[in-house]
Amino acid sequence: MLAIEQLYKSFPTPQGPLPILQGVDMRLARGSSLALMGESGSGKSTLLHLVAGLDRADSGRILIDDVPLDGRSEASLAQWRREGIGLVFQQYNLISSLDVGLNLTFQARLAGRHDPHWAAYLAQRLGLADLLGRYPEQLSGGQQQRVAIGRALAGRPAWLLADEPTGSLDEASSDEVLSLLLQLVAEAGSGVLMVTHSPRLAARLQHRCYLQAGRVRPEQG
Repeated sequence: MLAIEQLYKSFPTPQGPLPILQGVDMRLARGSSLALMGESGSGKSTLLHLVAGLDRADSGRILIDDVPLDGRSEASLAQWRREGIGLVFQQYNLISSLDVGLNLTFQARLAGRHDPHWAAYLAQRLGLADLLGRYPEQLSGGQQQRVAIGRALAGRPAWLLADEPTGSLDEASSDEVLSLLLQLVAEAGSGVLMVTHSPRLAARLQHRCYLQAGRVRPEQG
């Protein structure tokens, strides 16, 4: 279970603190999926970064299976990012000096969770089996995002955090990539928290909520 309780976050400005999150509450069971929507600047990415341990809240708690993230050391948060979550961003963030095969398994190897059979299965399902020796600059945008998704899932993380994962793709490619992502997440048994501007893509997930005025408003459906 991912639980967010009364989470507050602000950023300093010359005029004083700018509140971004103002008492966010949210719960998401492992194995389920939730789309987080909201206008630009509403704090969607900020919330995702807090869950990933990339930033710290001003107050409130984030709990993973009743274990709090707040108060952990930087080393402990780095371990959480390696072992507990997979991250997919709009920018693919692949390592240009590594081929597709090594990019795909990079995080899993760091976490000591590399499973060659699962990695090969991911490569096959993502249409990358014949591209493992290529480098990122030799791939299309859609292919690079597939590598990023495979990398995020190679270690079978408990949670996949995705920030506009298809934002750089056209509509047809977006639908195809999201379908693959959701199928593979289900097979890995991971929960999904995905930031998106697209109601069409959000409708593909089990749950939806809207970030407005620093708080989460649940959506119907």
